Amino acid sequence: MMKPSPRQPGDSPLESAAGAQLAERIKELTCLYEVAAVFARRGGSGPGVEGSLRESLARVVAVLPAACRFPERAVATLRLDGIEVASRAHGLDSRAPRVRAPLRIGGAERGEVAVGYAGEPGADGLSYGADDTAAGGFLAEEQALLDTVAHQIGVFVASVEAEERRANIEATLRHADRLATIGQLAAGVAHELNEPLGNVLGFAQLALKAADVPEQVRTDLRRIAEAALHGREIIRKLLVFARQTPASKRPTAINSVVEEAMFLLEAGCENPGVRFVRELGAGLPEIEADPVQIRQVVTNLVINAIQAIRDEGIISVRTYAEGGCVVLAVEDTGSGMAPEVLRRVFDPFFTTKDVGQGTGLGLAVAQGIVVGHGGSIEVDSEPCRGSVFRVRIPVCAAAPRE
Repeated sequence: MMKPSPRQPGDSPLESAAGAQLAERIKELTCLYEVAAVFARRGGSGPGVEGSLRESLARVVAVLPAACRFPERAVATLRLDGIEVASRAHGLDSRAPRVRAPLRIGGAERGEVAVGYAGEPGADGLSYGADDTAAGGFLAEEQALLDTVAHQIGVFVASVEAEERRANIEATLRHADRLATIGQLAAGVAHELNEPLGNVLGFAQLALKAADVPEQVRTDLRRIAEAALHGREIIRKLLVFARQTPASKRPTAINSVVEEAMFLLEAGCENPGVRFVRELGAGLPEIEADPVQIRQVVTNLVINAIQAIRDEGIISVRTYAEGGCVVLAVEDTGSGMAPEVLRRVFDPFFTTKDVGQGTGLGLAVAQGIVVGHGGSIEVDSEPCRGSVFRVRIPVCAAAPRE
């Protein structure tokens, strides 16, 4: 807060004190008004809520020094979780006198806001090391003002986080509604295509049994049958995604399922630069699962990892127990994913592969199977640093060990 104006001839001590107090109250009210104005125009150019929150807090910190008695030397700092801002680039010396107020959001203390004086000890009549705020260069009213500002910041941060939670819930609901619609459409399309595709496959197989079919025609018929089988596999995936295929669950040893899937995947991998590593935990409890569907999850995740490796790389498949679940982790050293791809990686029909190399259903099907088993699937990935998918499936009650 500003220094009192020098006494003028004719001013009484009472008038001077009243004027100084009035000036202090005006600065306090101005500070509170400017803080409220910052919160009212919250926003910013930074990405997401954190960017705008950081900018708003920086504006609040910039307002606080002007409310001190010695604004030219005052420095305000704020710490909230991982956010740290200061009104000056170099902040405060550890010996500098300061007043603090905790930042409480939802009853939990998550940081503090502080105002202190920069400069050499003894400047402007300040006394470093004094315990009381007046001797340390601050008034009791300044502490009260900082407490009020800290309370306002807490209310503001709580509202920002509530807004973010509401936006996330709305996005989740929209996503769930979109998936439900796509699932209904996929199930309808799959059923409509199943019959004509079955006819194509059946007639092609019958024609192949004829004795007088020329070799070129026989080759074409084989291609037709293979294409029909491939189409039928896509339909099966659509039905799994749409939850039209019931799971046949029973106590299952996940290591056995992984071994079966990896035997075929390793033999069929066409990239000689890919090296497979298995780290299957011993003594894992059984899971209540459909072995065929879990094998499909392993297959989809490993094929996705193979396709992410262009030349040479390692694919690690690990299993272990953690927190009442069996975890399947598939990690690759491939190209990784950019954040915009990572956000949509489980969206059905979303793919970054070239035409003919993928349908965009593999990871969506894997997620549908895992969720159908009461589990969860998550992914960590960075461009040029590979990806790791972790599948968690609850163990059976009183499950025996493998």
